[in-house]
Amino acid sequence: MEANESQHVQIFDTTLRDGEQSPGASMNVEEKVAIARQLEQLNVDVIEAGFAASSEGDYDSVRRVGEAVTKPIVLSLSRTKEPDIERAIRAVEKAKRPGIHIFIATSDIHLKHKLMMSRQEVIDAAGWAIGFAKKHLDYVEFSAEDASRSDRDYLVTVFGEVIRAGAVTLNVPDTTGYALPEQTGALFRHLIAETPGGRAVRWSAHCHNDLGMAVANSLAAVEAGARQVECTVNGLGERAGNASMDEVVMALRTRKDFFGLETGIVTEQIYSASRLVSQITGIPIPINKPIVGDNAFAHEAGIHQDGVLKNKITYEIMRPGDRRGRVEPPRPRQALGPPRVPRSPEGARHRRPGDRHEQGLRALQGLGRQEEERLRRGPDGDRRRGGRTRAGPLRAGRVDGDLVDRERAACDAAPPHRRRRAGGGRDRRRRRRRAAIARSPTPRRPRASSSAMP
Repeated sequence: MEANESQHVQIFDTTLRDGEQSPGASMNVEEKVAIARQLEQLNVDVIEAGFAASSEGDYDSVRRVGEAVTKPIVLSLSRTKEPDIERAIRAVEKAKRPGIHIFIATSDIHLKHKLMMSRQEVIDAAGWAIGFAKKHLDYVEFSAEDASRSDRDYLVTVFGEVIRAGAVTLNVPDTTGYALPEQTGALFRHLIAETPGGRAVRWSAHCHNDLGMAVANSLAAVEAGARQVECTVNGLGERAGNASMDEVVMALRTRKDFFGLETGIVTEQIYSASRLVSQITGIPIPINKPIVGDNAFAHEAGIHQDGVLKNKITYEIMRPGDRRGRVEPPRPRQALGPPRVPRSPEGARHRRPGDRHEQGLRALQGLGRQEEERLRRGPDGDRRRGGRTRAGPLRAGRVDGDLVDRERAACDAAPPHRRRRAGGGRDRRRRRRRAAIARSPTPRRPRASSSAMP
């Protein structure tokens, strides 16, 4: 079976290399080893452990990660320069499954402004570097940096050269997050079909998230024939980050009916890996992040809560346990918010009197009416006219039928000594100082002495 027709999509994790390039996400050697062991539990196929030639710290990290894990392929990134390649080879030599990832830019923008090289010089450098590395390692991957902004026919030439030199995986990076999913899919189809030997190698996608389409571009590449996705835990990476591994994996798993592919990732370990990386890097996980965010399986709307309580598939397309490692996941969290359960006969018509959740829904409606009534009364219990409070007219909205500005109304409805006002802490300190002064005896003024100066 040709590589691009395989049903298995390799997961190439670059959290330890590209992920560490997130501002503030630096990790020491021991922390990288801990993350690598968690990635092995996740069953990722490839770990890019660092850029061995960039520093002594990265060299040690690549070497230690290679010694710590046994199942994944462990790579070091490298430029096409001989000293870089030699150092990368030394860093992974003790790994059970060593490899190297060699890259060079191919867009005219990079050739002119960064490399100051001609197109032919880049082809020669790429072919030589792959051939040199192949003498020492079996697994050699090549990346055409800034491929999404490179000439397509030129890419065919470059990739054809590195295939002849011995590359087994070809990576097509969207280095700047510039591509659109339709363009990404078309580019991969063109490269696989036109590159000499292109159907015998594995094609890889490496997408950045500058326009928020890293995951969408990665999935478009997979649909077009890519069988490796380069991604990071929590989407860490340069600038706006990389494709998020949890999102790519769960998209392929949840929509297997469309893709017909599998990754081999132990999805129950996703949540643990996400929390570990967040704890080590100090970069928090957004609460609304798909898959691993705290709100990913939370339901606030009353209608949604009603549906989930009856059957989770009404509003959940995957099980929380698929990413948390529990056989029976906990009950989805119902977030607090304004009750929005319909009180109209149309809303109630779909609930049978014997429904096991009927009592809970009625109680929710009752709480909403009580809240509304409480907010419309003052601290004396007198009903206010026109729904106005000292804080001003209530804003438009509904609370179980009538939205109100909850904070303003609650402030006015509370007893005077419990009301929250702007600068309440400052006012409280002032009152305490005044009370202390009032309790203290008033000091007497000293009597004027006859010898005092006039």
